[in-house]
Order: sequence, then C-alpha cells, then structure tokens
Amino acid sequence: MMELWNEFDRLVVFDTETTGIEFGTDRIIEIGAAALENGEEQGSFNALICLPAGQTLPPFITQLTGITDEQLRDEGVDDRTAAEGFCRLLDGAEQPLLVAYNAQFDLNFLYYLLRPLGLLSVLQKPRFLDALTVYRDRRDFPHKLCNAIEAYGLTGVENSHRAVDDARAAALLLEAMAAEKDDLLQYVDLFGVHPKYGMSGKKISSVTYCPQPYDRRVPLYELLHTM
Repeated sequence: MMELWNEFDRLVVFDTETTGIEFGTDRIIEIGAAALENGEEQGSFNALICLPAGQTLPPFITQLTGITDEQLRDEGVDDRTAAEGFCRLLDGAEQPLLVAYNAQFDLNFLYYLLRPLGLLSVLQKPRFLDALTVYRDRRDFPHKLCNAIEAYGLTGVENSHRAVDDARAAALLLEAMAAEKDDLLQYVDLFGVHPKYGMSGKKISSVTYCPQPYDRRVPLYELLHTM
C-alpha cells in the first residue's frame, strides 16, 4: 500500500451496524473503527449505541449481528458519545483517508449520526476509499465482505457482522488487494455504482460515481476516462 502511505498519514477503516438500510430513518446501533499509520494499527474504537426509548431491534438484525435489545440497553452509549469517540480517531491527522467496505452505505449513516450533533466538519478533511469498489474490479460476483475474505485466503480474519471486527477485516483485505496490485490510490474518491440502479443515499460532493460493470475488462478508473 505504498501509494496510499505516500499520500495519507492516517487511514481510518470503519464499519457500522444499523437497524436497516433506510438512511435518515434507520439508525446506527454499533460503530467500530481502526486507525492505521504506516500500516500499523495505532488506535481503535467500538461502541454500541442505544435506541430511542420505545424502539426495539428488528428480529432479523439480531439474527444477523447477534446484537440484542438487552445489549443496547445495558452497554449502549448515546449518539454523542459514540460520534465523539469516532471523531477522535481523526484528531491530529493532516491527510486522513476514511475507508469502508461499501463506503456509500456507511458514510451516509455516519452523516446522519454526525449532522444533528453539529459534528459534520470532521468529514471535511478526509478523502474516501470504498474497498468494495476495488474488490468488484478484482473478483466476480458475489461481493460480500465474507466473499472477499475467502477469495484472498485471509484465514483467521473474523467477519462477524460486528463493527470493529469488520473494520479490521476490511483493513486486512485492503492490504491483500494492494499486494496483488498497488493501484488503490486510483480509487480514492471514486465509487462504483450499480450499472442499472445507480447510487443509493445522499451524494457525497467530493466523490465521483461511476457505473461499475460486472465483466471487469478494465479497472473502473480507466473506464471513467472513456466516458
């Protein structure tokens, strides 16, 4: 990942678990992140987040993540505590890069967590990398994180649908993809979208969105220049 480390002084790889997929109405119930400098983890954060009084988790979310209403009630923190804990991982970075697997999803939920707390300014400095976009250019469907972990033989990696575990798994995947072909810098602020259905959620002004075909004939960043 030499290209990335030559450009950025900190990578913060993060993941969210949510009550559903509707931005602005569903909520983050867990956020986890790992901060890396020169390839080494320098800090991490993970928090369960309480639901508003009277709300409960959909049963399928508990089945998927293992997170229960009791855990959120007993271990969860409020939105501000979780948001500020995440923001601290970016403190002091001059050229940070925020990374997620399916970053459009996680960044949209992060936006709706930070906005009512007046903390959106933390997203002004970082640039963004979607590990899913890179993986789609490397391997055929399916493209879940567990598929990527298996494809790269990342034995011992825990893909648990728990936030900090998935963030660390995405960081290891990033290293494996860079070892295969060190072109990750070309994907910064470039998100692939479904060729038929397009983008979901709120558009990020600094990101270029490009329909990403399934045939993988050329990398998305090369395809972009032909459009």
